[in-house]
Amino acid sequence: MFAELFAKPIERGDRELLATLRRRVRPLMLRRTKEEVAPELPPKQESVLSVELAPRHRKIYETHLQRERQKILGLLGDMQKNRFTILRSLTLLRQLSLDPALIDKGYDAVGSAKIDVLLEHLDEVLSEGHRALVFSQFTGFLRRVRDRLDASGIAYSYLDGHTRKRAQAIDAFRSGDVPVFVISLKAGGFGLNLSEADYCFVLDPWWNPAVEAQAVDRTHRIGQRRTVMVYRLVASDTIETKVMELKARKQRLFASVMDEGGQFGSALTADDIRGLLGA
Repeated sequence: MFAELFAKPIERGDRELLATLRRRVRPLMLRRTKEEVAPELPPKQESVLSVELAPRHRKIYETHLQRERQKILGLLGDMQKNRFTILRSLTLLRQLSLDPALIDKGYDAVGSAKIDVLLEHLDEVLSEGHRALVFSQFTGFLRRVRDRLDASGIAYSYLDGHTRKRAQAIDAFRSGDVPVFVISLKAGGFGLNLSEADYCFVLDPWWNPAVEAQAVDRTHRIGQRRTVMVYRLVASDTIETKVMELKARKQRLFASVMDEGGQFGSALTADDIRGLLGA
């Protein structure tokens, strides 16, 4: 297994094994950076916005965290058998980091600090004539975002895997009829050129940075004339913080082998999951 034979020893500093892996993969791969292929592109600036949960939201999150942590740690002895249950619990914690109403409609009145922060930034960038893409992996959360956009009178297009009038939604944004495009992360990862936007908001991190990069690069591609601003909203002291740390570690592993950014896309290990839970 790659993780046991190479990834973990290399992460622990095994330089000899790193050199061996480099020699093995070098003849098999030819990679070109975007800077090499399209040197005329303007820069892309990426920032992380830390979002503090409101006190009631924090209490709900911590209560569920203790419950799910205890359950998951008891299942890690047989990852293969329990993988679905483990991932379901991790997904629940990720949804709780966004908005507790995603797991229980009884929490509807608690609200989402992330949506508050998003609306504040959108008000500013739209007033300056910029246009924005808004990404999340959770269509339920995107519905909450859309409700707030409707209440604020901000026009937008919407796209997820179930959108029937896909071309119409894309054309409305590209033509300038609406200033915001709300997109599910997977639906927006391929086949779109949205260089009309120069701001991008990623509302929830995933442990595979390649998927995020593919979505963000809908804006940073040939035809873009402005600096692209990318904001990743991360709920402080939640599983999202741990996801960001995991992504950074995976990216460093790839960089150490390939000498450039990216990820192998390997599955989560038991150690990865313990790290996500702070255990």
